[in-house]
Amino acid sequence: MVQVVLATKNRHKLEEMHRILDAAGLDIELLGADAFPDLPDVAETESSFAGNALLKAREIARVTGLPAIADDSGLAVDALNGMPGIFSARWAGRHGDDAANLALLLGQLSDVPERRRGAAFHCAAAIALPDGTERVVEGTIEGTIIREPRGTNGFGYDPVFVPLGYQVTTAEMPSQEKDAISHRGRALQALAPVVRELLGE
Repeated sequence: MVQVVLATKNRHKLEEMHRILDAAGLDIELLGADAFPDLPDVAETESSFAGNALLKAREIARVTGLPAIADDSGLAVDALNGMPGIFSARWAGRHGDDAANLALLLGQLSDVPERRRGAAFHCAAAIALPDGTERVVEGTIEGTIIREPRGTNGFGYDPVFVPLGYQVTTAEMPSQEKDAISHRGRALQALAPVVRELLGE
């Protein structure tokens, strides 16, 4: 069975990627980045989600000698001109501080009326092979930002994001329901046939 490295050390993201790719029925063995203690932290220096996803997948494939899948994702808020965007994970200054990021975002939107609280989650998912082959796909889900966090079954900005057509936040959805419609779910579902094609499984 072909081994593929998931290029993230984020436990929540790792669980989600495992779940989505397993559900796609791929006959591959998924390894978390934690299986390689010496893996470098790849700085997200590109100006787009696709660029950052490719950057991470490319470097992890180079270091491990195995195919690597990486994603980069974030929240684009209409009233903030598309920000926090690629800076979503470090919007409050420290990478991965979900509580601080949420608090800052809600503070920035405190005076914004409901009709201007539109937003979208974006995700780019990339696969890179050690021979230099690489592909990237993207997924998006649109919605609105509510005023108070709701739900615990999610991470990042999930507790304040209500997808269009829903009354609940993505943090209030069961995992399988969220995976079916989320930006990461859509990107990884689109990546699955690419993985089959490239790895010949």
